[in-house]
Amino acid sequence: MIGRLTGQLAEKNPPQILIDCQGVGYEVWVPMSTFYNLPVLGEKLALLTHFVVREDAQLLYGFGSQGERAAFRELIKISGIGPRMALAVLSGMSVADLAHAITAQDAARLVKVPGIGKKTAERLLLELKGKLGADLGTPQAPASDAQADIQQALLALGYSDKEAAAALKGLAPDVGVSEGIKLALKSLAR
Repeated sequence: MIGRLTGQLAEKNPPQILIDCQGVGYEVWVPMSTFYNLPVLGEKLALLTHFVVREDAQLLYGFGSQGERAAFRELIKISGIGPRMALAVLSGMSVADLAHAITAQDAARLVKVPGIGKKTAERLLLELKGKLGADLGTPQAPASDAQADIQQALLALGYSDKEAAAALKGLAPDVGVSEGIKLALKSLAR
């Protein structure tokens, strides 16, 4: 119903803000990633929104980017994840971090978000697999089985997909797994 708001920022009370749109003040709940990027009070502001109607309330959630709103909408589709929990997830990690956690099936990243336990994190990973990480693009697939093993070893050691892919680029295509891991770790240590 309400997809976007443009107006002046009237109040900031994390995680809620008040936007004055031509004399009408809208209370909007925003994730902390959006909150930190807000202009000063009195400045013009435009937010993408998601309107939630419940039996006891009508709530407006605002986002600074299309990616945040899309992630929020995917999160609230999951049984047991309401708008407040989805807002907490987006406040605890960026959309890119969430997508990488889903792609890597890394429940430990999600458990760090306040209010997310192990079972909820596993449910999020299962429900969002293929939905959220897919639109951000996946890293290029390794050329051989040995390179795939090297990449998995680097991911298991805590390196990001981007770091692992960069380390693989510097390796010869016919390198063995153990030698490849050693060389990749040396290049990442620089």
